[in-house]
Amino acid sequence: MSLLKEICDEILKEEDPDLVILKMKGLSYLTDYFVIATANSSVNMRSIRDRVLQILKSHNHEIIFYDKSDDHNWMIVDAGDIVVNIFTKAAREFYDIESLWSDTERLDVKEV
Repeated sequence: MSLLKEICDEILKEEDPDLVILKMKGLSYLTDYFVIATANSSVNMRSIRDRVLQILKSHNHEIIFYDKSDDHNWMIVDAGDIVVNIFTKAAREFYDIESLWSDTERLDVKEV
């Protein structure tokens, strides 16, 4: 199972994460994939972050950065080729990063 799929499958265990995968490869020098998910509370947000970190560590995958404090409405886990963005519902609507990358290919989790 690919690392990206494993991360997405873990996030999909949540209630209505509204998961979006943007294929950035070839369009951005920043990353290959943006994973965008919505958490229903700050506790849920931390839980998703921690499980994503656990998956990355289990694969000995480099973690460049992740939000360590708990008072955010948008958390990032930057693993180089995969950047996971975890939002509260309000923050996701406000920042609307999907619109910033509207010309980017969206992947179904079954495709990864």
